Amino acid sequence: MSRCFNAQAVAAPDLLRALLTAPGPSGHEEDASRVWREAAAAFAEVTSDTLGTSFARVRAADGAPTLAIVGHIDEIGIAVTDIDEHGLLSFVTIGGISPEALHGQRFELLTADGRRVPAAVARKRVYLGAGRERPRLELTDLHLDIGARTREEAESLVQVGDAGVWSGEPVDLPNGRLLSKALDNRLGAYIALEAARRVADAGEAQVDVVAVAAVQEEIGTYGARAAAFGLDAQVALVVDVTPATDVPGGDARRAGRIDLGSGAMIARGPTLNKRLTDLLGAVAADNGIAHAFEVYSRTTQTDADEFHLARAGVPTGLISIPTRYLHSPNEICDLADVESIIRLIVAFAKALTRDSSFVR
Repeated sequence: MSRCFNAQAVAAPDLLRALLTAPGPSGHEEDASRVWREAAAAFAEVTSDTLGTSFARVRAADGAPTLAIVGHIDEIGIAVTDIDEHGLLSFVTIGGISPEALHGQRFELLTADGRRVPAAVARKRVYLGAGRERPRLELTDLHLDIGARTREEAESLVQVGDAGVWSGEPVDLPNGRLLSKALDNRLGAYIALEAARRVADAGEAQVDVVAVAAVQEEIGTYGARAAAFGLDAQVALVVDVTPATDVPGGDARRAGRIDLGSGAMIARGPTLNKRLTDLLGAVAADNGIAHAFEVYSRTTQTDADEFHLARAGVPTGLISIPTRYLHSPNEICDLADVESIIRLIVAFAKALTRDSSFVR
C-alpha cells in the first residue's frame, strides 16, 4: 500500500532568503547589513552607527513618540587563530557553538579581499584500544582544512583573524517550515523590517516606527546597548528566536509550551513591562493572531535586556519565533509563526497613540 505525501513547501520570502545567505558573524555583519539597508531604503530613512547597527525610521508626525522594533542581524561563527606548517588552521568560536555542532561541517571563511574560502572542520585522529571509549570532543580537538599544503600556501588564502560561517543554502521544507543556518536571528531582523514596511504602507500609525538591525548580540548584546541609548525610544519590541519544546528533550515545564506553529511567542517576565505585555496579548486576541506565552524568571539574555535598562528605562516587550536546533547549521522554524509576529507588531503599532503610557 503506497501513501501520497501532499504537504507542500512554502517558499521563504526573497528578502529573508537574501539575509540568510549573506554572511554576518558578530563583528563582521557588513554583508547582511547591506542587504537589510538596501531593502529598507525603499520606504524608510536609513542610518547606521559606528558599531554597524542599522536603523530604518518610518515617521508619523513631528513630535511623535518612537517605537523601536529590534532584531539582531549577527550570527554565530568562527575565527582563525593560527596556521600550522601543514596549512591546517586552528580556530575559536564567535558566540556559543558546541564542538559536536562543528565537527564534520563545512564553513566559508571571509577574507579581506571579499573571497570566500571553503573549509572543512575535522578532528584530530584518536587511536582507541579494545574496549576504550572515545574521549569527549573539545574545541581544541578540531581544526580547519582548506586544502593548502603548507603554511605559506594557506597564508596566501586566509589570515589570522578571518571569520567564517557555516556554508549551505536555506531549504524550504513541507508544511511551511524553513531549514537554514542563521535563523538566529536573521528572522528577527527580517520581521522588524517587514513590520516597519507594512506600517509605512498603511500610513495609520501615530508613532514613529524604527526597525533596528542590531549587531554583536551573540557576543554580548553590545549593538543593542548603544542603539537603545542613541534612539531614546519610548517603547521597544525585541524579536528573537526561542528554543522549541516540540523535540526530544524539550520540556514545557521550564518556560511554557513552545511549539512550531504556535504563532507569536509573547514573553512574560520581571524585566518585561507588564502593561506592554498585556497589551500585546490583547492585540493578538482582538485581531485573531495566533500566539502563546513563554516565561522568564530573570533576564531574557536577548537585546530586550539592554532596552529595558537604557537611560531611565524603556518599556520593553519580547516576541519570539519557536525554532528547533538553535546554534546549529540546521535551525528550523515555521513561516506561519513569522507572519503571525509581523501581523502582531503592525497591529500593536497601530494601537499606540501619542498618549499611550506604560508607567507602572
